[in-house]
Amino acid sequence: MGIEENVKQWLSDEDLLREVKYDENADFHFIVEFPKDNIMDVVKPEGKDCIVIACATQVAPEHMNLMRQADSMTQKDFIMALNFGLNSFMVDFELKVSNDILQQFVVTDQIFEDGLTKNELIKTIKKVFKSKLHCIWLIDQKFGRPIVNVNPSNENDMFI
Repeated sequence: MGIEENVKQWLSDEDLLREVKYDENADFHFIVEFPKDNIMDVVKPEGKDCIVIACATQVAPEHMNLMRQADSMTQKDFIMALNFGLNSFMVDFELKVSNDILQQFVVTDQIFEDGLTKNELIKTIKKVFKSKLHCIWLIDQKFGRPIVNVNPSNENDMFI
């Protein structure tokens, strides 16, 4: 089997595969769900010898409002702590920050073809998710949870 078939089979075996997506810039692009209700991408960029696991998260307006209410030093310390924390996970990341307010973050990691195994794929998916979770927990720790007048649910309302 080729790389695409192996990765698709491994994701299916673990019930993570949600969608096969057409992407003109990729040899293949899979949408995965890990854990429940968290969407991630597994992509093999066209002409590259690696696959990329990515998770993009938009910060909820309620959390951005809490960040805006914080003093400037708290805002700057938060961004620095976020950078240091994500760096310790040994992942690549991009923070979209405007006026010291985090608006979005993207966490990625890659596996080169010569190291691609089912074990490495699942470990990398977990590592990217744990990196995202670190961001969520750090926001909660620094700024608290917003008070939102909605009916209780089991949905993750921290990020949209």
